[in-house]
Amino acid sequence: MSRLNFTSDYTVTCTPEILKGLASLGHESFTGYGFDRISEAARNKIRELCDAPEAEVYFLSGGTQANEVVINTWLAPYQGVIAATTGHVALHEAGAIEHGGHKVLAIPGVDAKVTPDGIRNFVENYYADDNHEHMVMPGLVYISNPSEYGTVYSLKELEELSAVCHEFQLPLYMDGARLAYALASDGYDLTLPDIARLCDGFYIGGTKCGALYGEAVVFPKKNTIPHFFTMVKQNGALFAKGWGAGSQFLTLMSDGLYEKLGRNAIEKANEIRKALDEKGYTQYIRNTTNQIFIVLTKEKNEELARSVELGFWENLPDGHVVMRIATSWATTEEDVKALIELL
Repeated sequence: MSRLNFTSDYTVTCTPEILKGLASLGHESFTGYGFDRISEAARNKIRELCDAPEAEVYFLSGGTQANEVVINTWLAPYQGVIAATTGHVALHEAGAIEHGGHKVLAIPGVDAKVTPDGIRNFVENYYADDNHEHMVMPGLVYISNPSEYGTVYSLKELEELSAVCHEFQLPLYMDGARLAYALASDGYDLTLPDIARLCDGFYIGGTKCGALYGEAVVFPKKNTIPHFFTMVKQNGALFAKGWGAGSQFLTLMSDGLYEKLGRNAIEKANEIRKALDEKGYTQYIRNTTNQIFIVLTKEKNEELARSVELGFWENLPDGHVVMRIATSWATTEEDVKALIELL
Protein backbone atom coordinates (compact mmCIF):
# COMPACT_ATOMS: atom_id res chain seq x y z
CA MET A 1 0.00 0.00 0.00
CA SER A 2 1.42 3.39 -0.97
CA ARG A 3 1.86 6.07 1.66
CA LEU A 4 -0.45 9.04 1.92
CA ASN A 5 1.11 12.14 0.41
CA PHE A 6 0.69 15.51 2.09
CA THR A 7 4.11 16.89 1.11
CA SER A 8 2.89 19.71 -1.12
CA ASP A 9 0.04 21.07 -3.22
CA TYR A 10 1.48 20.26 -6.66
CA THR A 11 1.76 16.47 -6.42
CA VAL A 12 -1.41 15.70 -8.42
CA THR A 13 -1.49 16.25 -12.20
CA CYS A 14 -4.19 18.90 -12.74
CA THR A 15 -7.91 19.49 -12.62
CA PRO A 16 -10.10 17.54 -15.07
CA GLU A 17 -11.39 20.86 -16.42
CA ILE A 18 -7.90 21.81 -17.57
CA LEU A 19 -7.31 18.47 -19.28
CA LYS A 20 -10.67 18.79 -20.99
CA GLY A 21 -9.83 22.31 -22.16
CA LEU A 22 -6.48 21.23 -23.59
CA ALA A 23 -7.99 18.17 -25.24
CA SER A 24 -10.67 20.31 -26.89
CA LEU A 25 -8.01 22.19 -28.86
CA GLY A 26 -7.37 19.06 -30.92
CA HIS A 27 -5.14 19.69 -33.92
CA GLU A 28 -5.76 23.43 -34.13
CA SER A 29 -2.91 25.64 -35.26
CA PHE A 30 -1.96 28.66 -33.13
CA THR A 31 0.30 31.68 -33.38
CA GLY A 32 3.38 31.20 -31.20
CA TYR A 33 4.76 32.90 -28.10
CA GLY A 34 1.42 33.72 -26.48
CA PHE A 35 0.03 35.84 -29.31
CA ASP A 36 -2.78 33.34 -29.92
CA ARG A 37 -6.49 33.91 -29.31
CA ILE A 38 -6.59 31.50 -26.33
CA SER A 39 -3.85 33.34 -24.44
CA GLU A 40 -5.42 36.71 -25.21
CA ALA A 41 -8.76 35.49 -23.90
CA ALA A 42 -7.02 34.36 -20.71
CA ARG A 43 -5.30 37.73 -20.34
CA ASN A 44 -8.60 39.53 -20.80
CA LYS A 45 -10.23 37.30 -18.19
CA ILE A 46 -7.46 38.12 -15.71
CA ARG A 47 -7.76 41.85 -16.48
CA GLU A 48 -11.48 41.62 -15.83
CA LEU A 49 -11.09 39.74 -12.53
CA CYS A 50 -8.39 42.18 -11.36
CA ASP A 51 -10.38 45.23 -12.47
CA ALA A 52 -7.22 46.30 -14.30
CA PRO A 53 -8.14 46.81 -17.98
CA GLU A 54 -4.66 48.02 -18.96
CA ALA A 55 -2.76 45.24 -17.18
CA GLU A 56 0.06 43.41 -18.93
CA VAL A 57 -0.12 39.64 -18.36
CA TYR A 58 2.62 37.11 -19.13
CA PHE A 59 2.56 33.33 -18.66
CA LEU A 60 5.71 31.72 -17.26
CA SER A 61 6.39 28.13 -16.30
CA GLY A 62 6.90 28.19 -12.53
CA GLY A 63 7.32 30.27 -9.41
CA THR A 64 11.09 30.41 -9.16
CA GLN A 65 11.32 31.30 -12.84
CA ALA A 66 8.70 34.04 -12.44
CA ASN A 67 10.47 35.52 -9.42
CA GLU A 68 13.88 35.37 -11.07
CA VAL A 69 12.79 36.98 -14.33
CA VAL A 70 10.65 39.67 -12.72
CA ILE A 71 13.08 40.67 -9.97
CA ASN A 72 16.26 40.53 -12.02
CA THR A 73 14.77 42.56 -14.86
CA TRP A 74 13.07 45.07 -12.57
CA LEU A 75 16.16 45.97 -10.53
CA ALA A 76 19.04 48.17 -11.60
CA PRO A 77 22.46 46.44 -11.46
CA TYR A 78 23.33 48.11 -8.14
CA GLN A 79 20.05 47.24 -6.39
CA GLY A 80 18.76 44.37 -4.26
CA VAL A 81 15.36 43.08 -3.18
CA ILE A 82 14.00 43.33 0.35
CA ALA A 83 12.36 40.12 1.57
CA ALA A 84 11.57 38.40 4.86
CA THR A 85 14.32 36.11 6.14
CA THR A 86 11.84 33.26 5.62
CA GLY A 87 10.92 34.46 2.12
CA HIS A 88 11.01 32.01 -0.75
CA VAL A 89 13.57 34.05 -2.69
CA ALA A 90 15.78 34.16 0.43
CA LEU A 91 15.71 30.44 1.22
CA HIS A 92 14.24 27.94 -1.21
CA GLU A 93 15.19 29.16 -4.67
CA ALA A 94 18.81 28.00 -4.65
CA GLY A 95 20.12 31.56 -4.95
CA ALA A 96 18.24 32.27 -8.21
CA ILE A 97 18.12 36.00 -7.52
CA GLU A 98 21.80 36.16 -6.61
CA HIS A 99 22.58 34.07 -9.68
CA GLY A 100 21.07 36.89 -11.71
CA GLY A 101 23.40 39.41 -10.07
CA HIS A 102 21.18 40.84 -7.34
CA LYS A 103 21.33 40.48 -3.58
CA VAL A 104 18.39 39.44 -1.42
CA LEU A 105 18.24 41.93 1.46
CA ALA A 106 16.65 39.76 4.14
CA ILE A 107 14.88 41.44 7.06
CA PRO A 108 13.06 39.92 10.06
CA GLY A 109 9.35 39.44 9.60
CA VAL A 110 6.39 38.95 11.91
CA ASP A 111 4.64 35.62 11.41
CA ALA A 112 6.77 35.22 8.26
CA LYS A 113 5.45 38.51 6.83
CA VAL A 114 7.30 41.69 5.92
CA THR A 115 6.11 44.69 7.95
CA PRO A 116 5.98 48.42 7.14
CA ASP A 117 8.21 49.17 10.12
CA GLY A 118 10.72 46.59 8.94
CA ILE A 119 10.92 48.22 5.51
CA ARG A 120 11.12 51.72 6.97
CA ASN A 121 13.87 50.79 9.41
CA PHE A 122 15.93 49.06 6.74
CA VAL A 123 15.67 51.86 4.18
CA GLU A 124 16.24 54.67 6.68
CA ASN A 125 19.27 52.88 8.15
CA TYR A 126 20.63 52.36 4.65
CA TYR A 127 20.51 56.06 3.77
CA ALA A 128 21.72 57.10 7.23
CA ASP A 129 24.91 55.09 6.74
CA ASP A 130 27.67 57.33 5.40
CA ASN A 131 28.99 54.33 3.48
CA HIS A 132 25.71 53.51 1.74
CA GLU A 133 27.19 54.24 -1.69
CA HIS A 134 29.40 51.20 -1.06
CA MET A 135 26.40 49.03 -0.24
CA VAL A 136 23.61 47.33 -2.18
CA MET A 137 20.71 49.75 -2.58
CA PRO A 138 17.19 48.49 -1.78
CA GLY A 139 15.23 48.65 -5.02
CA LEU A 140 12.19 46.39 -4.64
CA VAL A 141 10.09 44.74 -1.92
CA TYR A 142 9.12 41.07 -2.29
CA ILE A 143 6.30 39.43 -0.37
CA SER A 144 4.51 36.12 -0.80
CA ASN A 145 0.83 35.64 -0.10
CA PRO A 146 0.34 33.21 1.53
CA SER A 147 3.77 33.36 3.12
CA GLU A 148 6.09 30.39 3.40
CA TYR A 149 4.38 29.63 6.73
CA GLY A 150 0.87 29.94 5.34
CA THR A 151 0.11 33.33 6.88
CA VAL A 152 -1.72 35.95 4.82
CA TYR A 153 -1.66 39.71 4.38
CA SER A 154 -4.95 41.40 5.24
CA LEU A 155 -6.27 44.33 3.23
CA LYS A 156 -5.10 46.74 5.95
CA GLU A 157 -1.63 45.18 6.05
CA LEU A 158 -1.24 45.37 2.29
CA GLU A 159 -2.44 48.98 2.22
CA GLU A 160 0.16 49.90 4.84
CA LEU A 161 2.90 48.01 3.01
CA SER A 162 1.99 49.66 -0.28
CA ALA A 163 2.04 53.10 1.32
CA VAL A 164 5.52 52.73 2.81
CA CYS A 165 6.88 51.18 -0.38
CA HIS A 166 5.63 54.06 -2.48
CA GLU A 167 6.89 56.57 0.10
CA PHE A 168 10.40 55.28 -0.55
CA GLN A 169 9.74 54.70 -4.29
CA LEU A 170 10.13 50.95 -3.93
CA PRO A 171 7.98 48.77 -6.20
CA LEU A 172 5.94 46.16 -4.31
CA TYR A 173 5.90 42.67 -5.83
CA MET A 174 3.73 39.78 -4.60
CA ASP A 175 4.52 36.11 -5.14
CA GLY A 176 1.12 34.44 -5.48
CA ALA A 177 2.19 30.83 -5.89
CA ARG A 178 -0.61 29.75 -3.52
CA LEU A 179 -2.89 32.74 -4.05
CA ALA A 180 -5.99 30.56 -4.50
CA TYR A 181 -5.58 29.35 -0.92
CA ALA A 182 -5.30 32.87 0.47
CA LEU A 183 -8.34 34.14 -1.42
CA ALA A 184 -10.41 31.15 -0.26
CA SER A 185 -9.36 31.25 3.41
CA ASP A 186 -11.99 31.91 6.08
CA GLY A 187 -13.00 35.55 6.45
CA TYR A 188 -10.31 36.83 4.09
CA ASP A 189 -10.84 40.46 3.08
CA LEU A 190 -8.28 40.87 0.27
CA THR A 191 -9.42 40.56 -3.35
CA LEU A 192 -7.70 40.40 -6.74
CA PRO A 193 -8.68 44.04 -7.50
CA ASP A 194 -7.13 45.06 -4.15
CA ILE A 195 -3.90 43.29 -5.07
CA ALA A 196 -3.84 44.92 -8.52
CA ARG A 197 -4.44 48.33 -6.93
CA LEU A 198 -1.83 48.02 -4.18
CA CYS A 199 0.96 46.00 -5.83
CA ASP A 200 3.12 47.11 -8.75
CA GLY A 201 3.45 43.53 -9.90
CA PHE A 202 2.30 40.08 -8.79
CA TYR A 203 1.66 36.63 -10.12
CA ILE A 204 -1.35 34.37 -9.91
CA GLY A 205 -0.21 30.86 -9.13
CA GLY A 206 -1.28 27.96 -11.31
CA THR A 207 1.24 25.18 -10.59
CA LYS A 208 0.18 24.77 -6.94
CA CYS A 209 -3.45 25.64 -7.57
CA GLY A 210 -4.68 23.04 -10.04
CA ALA A 211 -2.75 23.64 -13.26
CA LEU A 212 -0.32 21.28 -14.96
CA TYR A 213 2.18 24.13 -14.81
CA GLY A 214 2.31 27.87 -15.16
CA GLU A 215 2.05 31.22 -13.39
CA ALA A 216 0.41 34.40 -14.66
CA VAL A 217 2.62 37.45 -14.06
CA VAL A 218 0.53 40.63 -13.88
CA PHE A 219 1.69 44.25 -14.11
CA PRO A 220 -1.42 46.39 -13.47
CA LYS A 221 0.12 49.39 -15.24
CA LYS A 222 1.49 49.37 -18.79
CA ASN A 223 5.23 49.40 -19.38
CA THR A 224 6.09 48.71 -15.74
CA ILE A 225 9.18 46.89 -16.97
CA PRO A 226 10.07 48.15 -20.46
CA HIS A 227 10.52 45.36 -23.02
CA PHE A 228 9.54 42.68 -20.49
CA PHE A 229 8.58 40.29 -23.29
CA THR A 230 12.12 40.53 -24.66
CA MET A 231 13.57 39.99 -21.18
CA VAL A 232 11.44 36.88 -20.75
CA LYS A 233 12.88 35.57 -24.02
CA GLN A 234 16.43 36.49 -23.03
CA ASN A 235 16.04 34.52 -19.80
CA GLY A 236 14.92 31.39 -21.66
CA ALA A 237 11.43 31.66 -20.15
CA LEU A 238 9.30 32.22 -23.25
CA PHE A 239 6.91 29.43 -24.27
CA ALA A 240 6.84 28.79 -28.01
CA LYS A 241 3.49 27.04 -27.46
CA GLY A 242 2.13 29.85 -25.34
CA TRP A 243 -1.42 28.65 -25.88
CA GLY A 244 -0.72 25.72 -23.52
CA ALA A 245 -0.42 27.99 -20.50
CA GLY A 246 -3.05 30.36 -21.86
CA SER A 247 -5.62 27.58 -22.09
CA GLN A 248 -4.96 26.50 -18.52
CA PHE A 249 -5.42 30.00 -17.13
CA LEU A 250 -8.51 30.62 -19.20
CA THR A 251 -9.99 27.54 -17.53
CA LEU A 252 -8.75 28.38 -14.04
CA MET A 253 -10.07 31.93 -14.16
CA SER A 254 -13.52 31.03 -15.54
CA ASP A 255 -16.75 30.09 -13.76
CA GLY A 256 -15.28 30.57 -10.27
CA LEU A 257 -13.00 27.52 -10.62
CA TYR A 258 -9.92 29.13 -9.02
CA GLU A 259 -11.87 30.01 -5.88
CA LYS A 260 -13.55 26.58 -5.80
CA LEU A 261 -10.20 24.78 -5.98
CA GLY A 262 -8.79 26.94 -3.22
CA ARG A 263 -11.81 26.37 -1.02
CA ASN A 264 -11.44 22.59 -1.16
CA ALA A 265 -7.94 22.84 0.27
CA ILE A 266 -9.08 25.17 3.06
CA GLU A 267 -11.98 22.96 4.10
CA LYS A 268 -9.74 19.90 4.25
CA ALA A 269 -7.03 21.77 6.16
CA ASN A 270 -9.58 22.98 8.71
CA GLU A 271 -10.66 19.39 9.36
CA ILE A 272 -7.05 18.42 10.01
CA ARG A 273 -6.45 21.44 12.27
CA LYS A 274 -9.45 20.50 14.38
CA ALA A 275 -8.16 16.94 14.76
CA LEU A 276 -4.67 18.17 15.64
CA ASP A 277 -6.10 20.34 18.41
CA GLU A 278 -8.23 17.52 19.73
CA LYS A 279 -5.25 15.17 19.78
CA GLY A 280 -2.94 17.67 21.51
CA TYR A 281 -0.49 18.39 18.70
CA THR A 282 1.43 21.68 18.70
CA GLN A 283 1.16 23.85 15.59
CA TYR A 284 4.32 25.86 15.01
CA ILE A 285 2.66 28.86 13.34
CA ARG A 286 -1.12 28.91 13.08
CA ASN A 287 -2.66 30.16 9.87
CA THR A 288 -5.89 29.98 7.89
CA THR A 289 -4.62 28.56 4.60
CA ASN A 290 -3.66 25.13 3.28
CA GLN A 291 -0.29 24.68 4.97
CA ILE A 292 -0.20 23.27 8.50
CA PHE A 293 3.05 23.16 10.48
CA ILE A 294 3.29 20.70 13.35
CA VAL A 295 6.00 20.15 15.93
CA LEU A 296 7.03 16.51 16.33
CA THR A 297 9.63 14.52 18.17
CA LYS A 298 11.98 12.81 15.78
CA GLU A 299 10.63 9.47 16.95
CA LYS A 300 7.03 10.47 16.21
CA ASN A 301 8.07 11.83 12.83
CA GLU A 302 9.78 8.56 11.94
CA GLU A 303 6.69 6.64 13.04
CA LEU A 304 4.37 8.74 10.89
CA ALA A 305 6.77 8.58 7.94
CA ARG A 306 6.10 4.86 7.59
CA SER A 307 2.54 5.64 6.48
CA VAL A 308 2.40 9.26 5.33
CA GLU A 309 4.73 11.63 3.52
CA LEU A 310 4.93 15.07 5.11
CA GLY A 311 7.15 17.98 4.10
CA PHE A 312 10.23 18.70 6.21
CA TRP A 313 10.43 22.34 7.25
CA GLU A 314 13.03 22.89 9.95
CA ASN A 315 14.87 21.42 12.93
CA LEU A 316 14.30 23.13 16.28
CA PRO A 317 17.05 23.71 18.87
CA ASP A 318 15.37 21.38 21.38
CA GLY A 319 15.60 18.42 19.02
CA HIS A 320 12.05 18.57 17.71
CA VAL A 321 11.28 18.88 14.02
CA VAL A 322 8.74 21.05 12.20
CA MET A 323 6.87 19.16 9.49
CA ARG A 324 4.38 20.52 7.00
CA ILE A 325 1.00 19.06 6.11
CA ALA A 326 -0.17 20.57 2.81
CA THR A 327 -3.68 20.10 1.51
CA SER A 328 -4.60 21.06 -2.03
CA TRP A 329 -7.34 21.45 -4.59
CA ALA A 330 -7.16 17.65 -5.02
CA THR A 331 -7.23 16.52 -1.37
CA THR A 332 -10.12 14.13 -0.75
CA GLU A 333 -12.19 13.42 2.33
CA GLU A 334 -10.76 9.89 2.29
CA ASP A 335 -7.22 11.32 2.43
CA VAL A 336 -8.13 13.47 5.40
CA LYS A 337 -9.81 10.67 7.34
CA ALA A 338 -6.84 8.37 6.75
CA LEU A 339 -4.40 11.03 7.97
CA ILE A 340 -6.45 11.78 11.08
CA GLU A 341 -6.56 8.06 11.88
CA LEU A 342 -2.76 7.90 11.67
CA LEU A 343 -2.38 10.97 13.86
